[in-house]
Amino acid sequence: MSETGMQKHSGATKRFLSCGFLLPFIRIARPDNWFKNVFMVAGVVLAYFFQFNFARTPAGGGPGSFIIALVSLCLVASGNYVINGILDAPTDRHHPVKKFRPIPSGEVSLAVAYAEWILLIALGLLLALLLNQAFFWTSVALFIMGLVYNVPPLRSKEYPYVDVLTESVNNPIRLLLGWFIVLPHELPPLSLVMVFWMMGAFFMASKRLAEYRTIGSPEVARAYRSSFRHYNEHRLLLSMFFYASFAALMLGIFITHYRVELILMVPLLAGFLTYYLSVTLKMDSTAQNPEKLYREKGLMWYLLLCMAVFVFLMFMDIPSVGKIFNLQTPETMQLWKIR
Repeated sequence: MSETGMQKHSGATKRFLSCGFLLPFIRIARPDNWFKNVFMVAGVVLAYFFQFNFARTPAGGGPGSFIIALVSLCLVASGNYVINGILDAPTDRHHPVKKFRPIPSGEVSLAVAYAEWILLIALGLLLALLLNQAFFWTSVALFIMGLVYNVPPLRSKEYPYVDVLTESVNNPIRLLLGWFIVLPHELPPLSLVMVFWMMGAFFMASKRLAEYRTIGSPEVARAYRSSFRHYNEHRLLLSMFFYASFAALMLGIFITHYRVELILMVPLLAGFLTYYLSVTLKMDSTAQNPEKLYREKGLMWYLLLCMAVFVFLMFMDIPSVGKIFNLQTPETMQLWKIR
């Protein structure tokens, strides 16, 4: 190859690898949504708590395992975001902002997007297989829920309430992924799984409400999302109250059976949900794009406070709390076994 040809080839390679070329492919994978994987960290913390009470040698959960698990989760989640973007492209063209996304705007072809989807899912599941079977099959469940939510004929996102409940299942799945890094042969308490599911439903319904209020036109909202043919502000607020109430009841069961010290966190958690609702009700709320919630500085500091208090109360025994409320944590906490 001539020197001129080599220079042209080198220039083409640089352009191919440049951020400008890769940016649309990165955008459809939505790495800015990876912050949701913090629920996996909660699973790790909770598993270590139960393991600590059993006073035995850790089954897993070293730094290396956690890094592999986190990368695996991010890849599978991004694969689900890609298939979501592919199948949502026709309706996204009716959204005032989402119509500028790479697929509906034509920046990324469908063939290349499908290839990216397959690659992300394959790499994510391959890494999951390196950890343990429980983690792998839970990762498969995360992938399947992406299909249930997005792919016809099921495409659960088209149905009111079903859309919120099926999308929010990903929260307890993330909890399980974190749990299985540490305790791959046991399951967490069902009450804890339900708390994460219903809390996720509350946040997802908040997103729907913020979207509906931002669009402003019922006709445009219905063209953008089928579930908005049923949803309105009143119904979405009622559903949020249901999810929050359900989560609170399940949390009460978990606290009384496993960790009475967490009673001290209940007012803090109630304040966080109230704060989140206030953010949701703002015009053009960031709740419709959870990846942008970092802009809500007060909410983020409040979240960090909640996380710090949660970890502290999980591992710090305060016997007086049980005495005040006439509750006693069982000495041995039996978990379900995976046979």
